[in-house]
Parts: sequence; C-alpha cells; structure tokens
Amino acid sequence: MNLKEFIRIAFHSLSANKLRTALSLLGIIIGVASVITMVAIGTGAQEQVTGQIGAMGSNLITVSPGFSRGGGGRISQDIADVFTLEMAEAIKNASPNIKHVVPTSETSGLAVYRGNNVRVRISGVTPEYQEVINHYPLVGRYVREQDVANSEKVTVLGSEVASELFGPENPVGQSIRVVIGDRSYSLRVIGVMESKGQVMMANYDNRIYVPITMLIKRGLKTRYVDGYSIEAASRDVAKSVVQEVEVFMTRMLGDADRFRVMSQDTILETVSQATGTLTLLLGAIASIALLVGGIGIMNIMLVTVSERTREIGIRKAIGAKRKHILMQFLLEAVLLSGLGGILGLGTGWAGGYWLSRGLGWPFSVSPVAVVIAIGFSVCIGLFFGIYPASKAASLDPVVALRYE
Repeated sequence: MNLKEFIRIAFHSLSANKLRTALSLLGIIIGVASVITMVAIGTGAQEQVTGQIGAMGSNLITVSPGFSRGGGGRISQDIADVFTLEMAEAIKNASPNIKHVVPTSETSGLAVYRGNNVRVRISGVTPEYQEVINHYPLVGRYVREQDVANSEKVTVLGSEVASELFGPENPVGQSIRVVIGDRSYSLRVIGVMESKGQVMMANYDNRIYVPITMLIKRGLKTRYVDGYSIEAASRDVAKSVVQEVEVFMTRMLGDADRFRVMSQDTILETVSQATGTLTLLLGAIASIALLVGGIGIMNIMLVTVSERTREIGIRKAIGAKRKHILMQFLLEAVLLSGLGGILGLGTGWAGGYWLSRGLGWPFSVSPVAVVIAIGFSVCIGLFFGIYPASKAASLDPVVALRYE
C-alpha cells in the first residue's frame, strides 16, 4: 500500500464517526487557539510597551537622584537638593557624544480658565526638551531661551489640557491661572503640544510646560532641579555616554549613590525580557489544553482500535504487515491532530486579533509561534497515537478474526 491509499483509508475512517471526530478535533482546536491567542496578546503587549518607550527616543538618557540608605532607625528615601541648573552645562562638556542636556523639574498644580479647571502636571523645561523627548507644538511655539533667561510667565499646554480648558477655542494668546501649592500665577499661553498620549506611567497630554527658571524660582522657591534628560548623539554611543556621565557625576558629587543614570536602551532591554518571559508563560499555560486534547485523541484511537479489531484481523490475514497497521493508525492520529491544529490556528488568530483590538494593542503573531503551535499539535497526535497504533499492530490475526 502506498501513502495515498493510507490517507484515503484514514479520511474514510474519520468521516465514518463524525461526532467522535468532531469532539476529538475540539480538544486540539481549543489547545492551539489558546496558545496562539495568548502568544498574540503577550507579543502585542510587548510591542505596545516598547513602542511607547521607543517614542521617547532610543538615545535618551535620564539622570535622577539616588537613594539614601536606611539604618539606625532612618528610612531609605530619595536624595533631594543635588542637581542645579549650572550642572547641566558641566555635564554636557563631559562627553563629545552628548547632544543636549536638559534640566527638568516637575510638580502638580491646578490650571484654571474662566469656569473651567483641570489638575495638571507642571514641567519646567528648556527649549531643547522638545527635541530630547521628540514632542513638538502643534499650534504656536515652544519655550525659548529668552523665556528661560527672564523667567517669563508663559506656558505651553498639553493637548488634553487645552481641550479641557478651552474646548474648540484657540488658547494661544490667552491667559490661564496656575495654582502651585498656596500660590497662584497668571501664565500666557504660547502654544499647544501635539497629542502624544500615555508613555509608560506618564501622560504627556495632561501636562503644561513652563520655563524651568519660572518653575523653580517663582513656583517652587528653590535653586535645585529634579534631574536631567540627556540626548546622546546617536543610539550607538548611548551606552558609552552613560558610562562617561556616571564617571563625571561621581567625581563631581563624590558619591555614586547620590544619583542614578538610566538609558532608554536599558529600559527597553529590561521590559523586553519581562514581557518575553510573560509571553512564554502564557503560551506554556495554554499548551496544557493541547495535552488534554492529545489525551482525548488517545482515548478515541483506543476505542477505534477496539471497534475495528475484525478489520485489523482481515487486513492481516490478506497480507498486511505489522508496519502497515502501525502506519495506518498513526496516520489517523496525526491527521486528526494536524487538522485540529489548522482549525485552531484560524480560531486563535481571530481571537487574538479581536482581543488585541479591544485592548488597543498591536496585533502580532510571530511565524515561529505558528510553526511551534502546529508542530506541537502534530507531535501530540503522534505521541498519543503510538500506543493505540502499536496495540492495533500487535493483534493476533486469528484472535482478531474471532472478535465480535
């Protein structure tokens, strides 16, 4: 017998018991669909997060305060009053691969225009900040050097803030009141930022931007800033810039624990590893359903062997060899699991697409995941089909012919 004949007999046997075949297929379909759906969700989440981080620029480096160690009844906490405006220029001279160094400070406040008010994050910036974080005005202009030099009371609104306060009205040229703590300031709107949305834990559309000098001198009454955003000349030199900044800051402050330097590449690598592990975990959990489906195939094939005992005896009596019987039943198990894998792939693809769409994440299924899922389902059929096929092949033809 050739392979074509084996396949014809296998399809005839499976179609003869449609309900049993359908139930066996269902186990494999659910298993493969679960794997594909979970992998799609995990991959989509990874692309969503890495896309958000990448939107900030892969050559972005941040310098923030370190932690003071706890002990002797003291609690570990952030180190404050470390960075100044003057240090930004010194850091820029620390490496020829640094393009911009932007001192930044943030606080929360209340923005008020006529009868409308909204709680906002207030970011003190310099003109280069828009280039560093890749975020530009849609209407009007950004903070200028003259605004910083004179501590001008001007502001650029995030798109969400502009919509909440002004609706369809053009905010540029209007004045808003900003409440910081127990102080209130009148700020002239000079621009509105393009929509950037949520990036990690920060919502850039719910912010207002003011000159750094206006915020720290007028609003916060301090000479210190929160940290620095550094733009390296390129992604290739970002890691070397991190090392150079660390050496420079340690020499300047005398203690490496007083600051932390973090690059976007480092964050991307960490997040990618975490989300990759999560995707593997989700796929592993979903693959349990495939094992259950494989057990179902084994159960059905054992029943099939029992029902076709006389057929096996007749085929052996007319010359069929042990390897022919073994191949026949193995082929039926593999066809069953393979067909279930293909149907499961389509089901999982559709499920992953609609779930990703509902969550607002990118939909992505890697070809490797598809090949593994289908290959695993076929291997499941092969593995769980070996025992029933071996049992069928080892039947004594005389005993099989007398079976009722």
